[in-house]
Amino acid sequence: MESSQSAVIYRKINRKRRIVLLVLILAVLFMITVDISVGSSSLTFTECIRLLLAGPSAEGTYELIVWQVRLPMTLTCVGVGGCLALSGLQVQTITNNPLASPYTLGISSGASFGAAIAIVTGAAVLNVQWIGTTLMAFAFALLVTGAIFFLGRLKRMSAQTLVLVGIIMNFFFTALQQYLQYRASAEIAQIISNWTFGNLSRASMTSALVTLVVMLAGVVFFFRLSWQLTAFNAGEERAKSLGIQVERLKMTVFVAAAVLIAAGVGFIGTVGFVGLVSPHCARLLVGEDQRYLMPVSTLFGMLVMLLASTVSKLMSEGSMLPVGIITSIVGVPFLFILLMREVR
Repeated sequence: MESSQSAVIYRKINRKRRIVLLVLILAVLFMITVDISVGSSSLTFTECIRLLLAGPSAEGTYELIVWQVRLPMTLTCVGVGGCLALSGLQVQTITNNPLASPYTLGISSGASFGAAIAIVTGAAVLNVQWIGTTLMAFAFALLVTGAIFFLGRLKRMSAQTLVLVGIIMNFFFTALQQYLQYRASAEIAQIISNWTFGNLSRASMTSALVTLVVMLAGVVFFFRLSWQLTAFNAGEERAKSLGIQVERLKMTVFVAAAVLIAAGVGFIGTVGFVGLVSPHCARLLVGEDQRYLMPVSTLFGMLVMLLASTVSKLMSEGSMLPVGIITSIVGVPFLFILLMREVR
């Protein structure tokens, strides 16, 4: 009798989770259209939908604006938001720390410093600069995640101490980036400065495709580890008792998270707090089951970035306010609330 009641409850919970997932997918599709339609031109929401349905070969006054300017920016928002949210979720899972994220652990700062080195030196792979920039961002993201992982393992640091280590990393790589900015020419310094704000003005169809492909690959990769990650939430000892190789899982997740973070900041620069806010919003709705938590968290990351992009356009006529400023304005009070809850 009890088992049948438990099965009924479990099915109801999963039904609710699937409804949440569907609603978020529809919300993301709606916000994609809203973000494309918002801007300095007089393009209406209805016209935007018509041009999108007509395809890139459509004839119309706003064809160039929609398909070559706004759509790449919007799709880049989707890819970057998904990458940062997914990496933030898994970093929180592995460190067992609700305050951990690519930004608070200094991973984003390390990746941005690597990208800044590539910008200053003009590093390119196969004569393509964005590949060199992204690879340098990945290398330094991996360096920071490796340092955090090994320090935590060797010194047996608590979850709170790991956040402090991340803050130190953040200050260190931010200082190095500022030094590069100071020594660079005015033009290069301006490019690096734009990176610190998370600027979508450099978005292109290439950035959109790369971030979306990396994000989808990350979702598939982590979904294969979903039961291990869900078990890990119950504690390391519990995970070990189920036959999970904990240390190997941690290393795998950290490397995969570094790839996602590099893709996220490799094109538009540092965007703070998306990887912190999104997983918490997802947990409130679907709980800790990674089969639902991963896609819902990823969708929340997309929504946060799309909302930030839309607000940035509305706040600055004729130009676009960097989305990193908007996400930080929203993220700082959210982080403060989390800290207050942890103190209790």
